[in-house]
Amino acid sequence: MLVKKAPDIRSSEITPEHVYVNRRQFIRASSGAALGAVALAATGAVAYPRTSLQAQEPLGAVKKGPFGTDEKPNAFEDITTYNNYYEFGTDKSDPSRHAHTLKTRPWTVEVEGECGKPGDYGIEDLIKPPALEERIYRLRCVEAWSMVVPWVGVPLADILKRFEPTSKAKFVGFTTVYRPTQMPGLSYPVLDWPYVEGLRMDEAMHPLTIMAVGLYGKTLLNQNGAPMRLVVPWKYGFKSIKSIVKIRFTETQPKTAWSVANPREYGFYSNVNPSVDHPRWSQARERRIGEFFRRETEMFNGYADQVAKLYEGMDLKKHY
Repeated sequence: MLVKKAPDIRSSEITPEHVYVNRRQFIRASSGAALGAVALAATGAVAYPRTSLQAQEPLGAVKKGPFGTDEKPNAFEDITTYNNYYEFGTDKSDPSRHAHTLKTRPWTVEVEGECGKPGDYGIEDLIKPPALEERIYRLRCVEAWSMVVPWVGVPLADILKRFEPTSKAKFVGFTTVYRPTQMPGLSYPVLDWPYVEGLRMDEAMHPLTIMAVGLYGKTLLNQNGAPMRLVVPWKYGFKSIKSIVKIRFTETQPKTAWSVANPREYGFYSNVNPSVDHPRWSQARERRIGEFFRRETEMFNGYADQVAKLYEGMDLKKHY
């Protein structure tokens, strides 16, 4: 029997293979969420109820940062109710409904590894309001959907330099907070928790890479990675790790969560390359949340002019 691939599968209906393999656990986890109504509007945007959005706080003086796109940002509602954050559930609406349980103050980041100034740092010591920039970046997810988000943050390089990485620091790894009592999705083996991501040092120090603490001029909501998250706009969204509590400088490439769970689908580099299909769907086109028609996916998510030199000599079919 010939089975044809559906031409326009909604991203919310795409299940990562690793999740599918453990589907019995996730069916139990999401049975309550299945009772909620999910509507697809004529624009193609998925409408979810704002059931647990936390109060945001203004961030004070925020200057316009460089490198951003001039595209119109997605609506606040889209950005805060359509999220991947499996620590709060695997459905796109789960984080906005469950993430209010995470306590984000006080917040400490442990710094370790190949650096001159390891230690525990409070978020207030790492990111101060006078340095905040707004950067409107595209967010491209591996499930072939995208958004434009007005992030507020600081260049990651400015933070990392303070720790004085040594010449042995070739990579930097990041770890998400692990609090099972506050993050209900941790009860299910979606990944080997806690979530870990990593970058090569030149990627981390690139001026496009930021540590975000807000969006739309106010503090981040929990479902978007509060109180601090990575934003690497030329890579697939899962590289932009949320709710960071550890930074580790290493000489060797760190083992990252999705690469460990399913290396066939989630490589370490995960640069957006539309000519390399995901094993289960095409990456050539994407659905911008809020739009009806799909659009062509751009190489490096549209940031090729800024980052292509980082990968000269590399096989971008392999390191897509």
